[in-house]
Amino acid sequence: MIKRMLKSYDYSLIFAVFLLCGFGLVMVYSSSVITAVTKYKQHSDYFFNKQTKALIVGSLIFLFTAFFPYKAFANRKFQKLLLLGSLCALIALFGVGYVAGNAQSWYKISNYSIQPGEFVKLTVILYLSSVYAKKQSYINNLGTGIAPPALLTVVICVLVAVQPDFGTAFIIGLIALCIILCSGFSGKTLLKLLTLAGVVFVLVSPLILFNADDILTKERLSRFESYQNPFEDQTGKGFQVSNSLIAIGTGGIFGLGLGESIQKYNYLPEAHTDFIMAVIAEELGVFGVLFVILLLSFIVIKGFYIARKCEDPFGSLLAIGISSMIALQTFINLGGISGLIPLTGVTLPFISYGGSSLVVLLASMGILVNISMFNEYFNRSKRKQPINTTKFKENQYQKSINY
Repeated sequence: MIKRMLKSYDYSLIFAVFLLCGFGLVMVYSSSVITAVTKYKQHSDYFFNKQTKALIVGSLIFLFTAFFPYKAFANRKFQKLLLLGSLCALIALFGVGYVAGNAQSWYKISNYSIQPGEFVKLTVILYLSSVYAKKQSYINNLGTGIAPPALLTVVICVLVAVQPDFGTAFIIGLIALCIILCSGFSGKTLLKLLTLAGVVFVLVSPLILFNADDILTKERLSRFESYQNPFEDQTGKGFQVSNSLIAIGTGGIFGLGLGESIQKYNYLPEAHTDFIMAVIAEELGVFGVLFVILLLSFIVIKGFYIARKCEDPFGSLLAIGISSMIALQTFINLGGISGLIPLTGVTLPFISYGGSSLVVLLASMGILVNISMFNEYFNRSKRKQPINTTKFKENQYQKSINY
C-alpha cells in the first residue's frame, strides 16, 4: 500500500516547486545584499539566511501536508478552530501588531516577523472548499447555501483591509470568488448573487466615501496616478515603477549576469520582495524571466488539472483555491512591476523574500500534492481490480437475450 502511494505522487510538481524555491533563494541573496548592508546594517547574507530557515520550516510542513490525508481538513471542529484562530489573530493585530510599510500587519517575535494575513489565505481556501463541498445538495439556495460563507469571507477581508493591507485583502476576496464560482451553482443563482453583491456595495459605498481620506491616502493615490506613465514623475510618484522598467529593459535577452544588477543599489526599494522579478530580468534577461513564468504556469495548470480530475468536491475546490492563489499573486506582482496595473505590494510566489508567504505556499502545495496522490492512487486501484468472471458472463448472457 505504501509503495503504491509513493508511486502515485506527482514528482514533476514537487520538482517544479522546489526548483523555484531554490532559484528564489539564489535571487533573494543577489537582490538583498546591498539592502542588508546599507539600509539594515546587517551582514550581506542576512535575508538569505532568514529565507533559508523559512524554506526549511516550509519543507517540513510540506512533507506533513503531502502525507496527511487532505480530507481530514474538512472536519467541522478543525474548521471552527481554524476560523476562530484566524479571526482572533487578525483582531489582535490592532493591539499588539508590528507596523512596517505603513501597515500593522505583523507580529514581531525576536528577529522574526509573522504575517497572519498570509495564513488567512489558506484558512479561507480550506473553509470555503469544505463548506461548499458539504452544501452541494442545496448549493442553489442563496440564503443557506452561498451567502453565509461569502459574508464571513467579506468580514475577513475587511479585517485585513483596515490594517491597512489592501493587496492581501484583494487577493483573499478574489480567491474566495474563484471558489464560489466553481462551487457548482446554477446561472440563476449567479444572477441572484450578483444582485446581492450590488446591494451590499450600495450600502457600503457611503461608509467608503465618508472615510475616503483615510482609505485613499496620498501614497495609495500616487500608485494609481503613476502606473500608466511612471516616467512623468520619475523621482516622485513614478520612482518605483520607472526603476523597475529600467531594470527590465537593461537586462535584454541574456541579462547583465548574476549579481550584476545596478538597480538593486537602492534604486529599487526592497528589491528582494515586490521587485525581485525586475532584478531577475536585469541579471538573467528574458531567459531568467521565462524560466520563472514557465515554472509558475506549470504549477498553476497542473493544479487546475488535478481539480478537474478529482471526483471529490472538497478536493476539487481545494485544488482550485490553491491554484487560484498562486495564479492571482503571480499576475498581480508581474502586472505591478511592469506597469500594467497599480502596485499593491504583493510578493512573487516561491521567489520573493517572505517567510510567512513561503511557509503558507509550501503547506498549500503539500495539500495539492496529497490530492493528486489520492486521485492517482484510487485510479490505479480501480484499474487493478480483478474482473468478476461469473458476473461478466451473466451480463453478457443478459445482453444476448435482450438483443
